Amino acid sequence: MKRRLGLFGGSFNPIHNGHLHLAEAAKNALRLSGVMLMPAGEAPHKSSDAYAPAADRLVMCQLAAEKLPWLSVSDLEIRKAGKSYTVDTLRMLTQEHPDTEWTLLIGSDMLLTFDTWYCWQEILQMASLCAVSREKGDLPQLRAAAASLRERAAGANIRVVTAEAVVVSSTQIRTAVQKNADCSCLLPENVVQYIQTHGLYRLPTEQ
Repeated sequence: MKRRLGLFGGSFNPIHNGHLHLAEAAKNALRLSGVMLMPAGEAPHKSSDAYAPAADRLVMCQLAAEKLPWLSVSDLEIRKAGKSYTVDTLRMLTQEHPDTEWTLLIGSDMLLTFDTWYCWQEILQMASLCAVSREKGDLPQLRAAAASLRERAAGANIRVVTAEAVVVSSTQIRTAVQKNADCSCLLPENVVQYIQTHGLYRLPTEQ
């Protein structure tokens, strides 16, 4: 019997409690064996103070996963050169892990534009799709978007699950760090310590 894993990608700049809550909500709703975090590679167009190096974002994800046995971290996209597309990542994962059924975890806003993703129909051939709704009142729109995708991708398995909103964003955390504000309630304590120790997200004059 194949194990069922969620795949949760993003810049995780930095990873925070909102990300972890979304991953756990999807795991519980879909009864997944676990979730794999997939931090994205470098983004050359973003300023260095706003975008932590890939190595640091990877370590922060690993720190966040330390006390969560169901959560793992992959450096696959960070190791790849150039832009990473989800379809390429899934091609590699399905080859490397033939015993695994993948469910791609995305935020509800991404479901509405999923048909603009590169090779989106092939993605739905290799993985189920789970959109996590954190906004009240958006379920009808999300379910309609899921139905539209199913009509255009035969056999697609698309789910919409709800999760209690955790109001936090990576931008909010980076701003708080620049202001020396306490953000310990927004992300794991060991991630807070890592950011402080390595001087991440500080303005250039502060470093």
